[in-house]
Amino acid sequence: MSDKSQSMQSGMESAVGKASEGTQQAAAAAMDKAHDLASTAGKKMDEATSALGERVKSVAGSLRERGPSEGMLGNASGMVADSLDNAGRYLQEEGIVGMAEDVTELIRRNPIPAMLVGVGIGYMLAKLFRS
Repeated sequence: MSDKSQSMQSGMESAVGKASEGTQQAAAAAMDKAHDLASTAGKKMDEATSALGERVKSVAGSLRERGPSEGMLGNASGMVADSLDNAGRYLQEEGIVGMAEDVTELIRRNPIPAMLVGVGIGYMLAKLFRS
C-alpha cells in the first residue's frame, strides 16, 4: 500500500472515529434531556394528582356540610362523602405511580375479567368514534 492510501485510510478512520464520538455525545445529551423531562413531568403529575385528591376531599366536606343529615338520604350522603374522602386520600398518598401499580396487580390477579373489560371499552370507543 502506498503512503498516500495509508494516509487516506487513517484520515478516514480518524473522521469516522470523530463522527462516532460526536454521535455518542449527542445521544448521551439527548438521554439526559429526556430523563430530566420525564422527571419534571412525573413531579408535575404527582402534584396534579395530589391537588385532585385535595379537591375530592373538599367535595366530600361540602357534601357533609350541605347534604341532608338525617334519614335515608342522610345515610346515603354520608356514605358518599366517606367514599369521596377515601378516594381523595388515596389519590394524595398513592399518586400516579401507586395507582398504576395497583391496576397492574389487579390485572395480574384477574386477567380474564380485565381482558373482557378492555374488549368492552374498545368496543364502546369504536362505536363512539364511528358515529
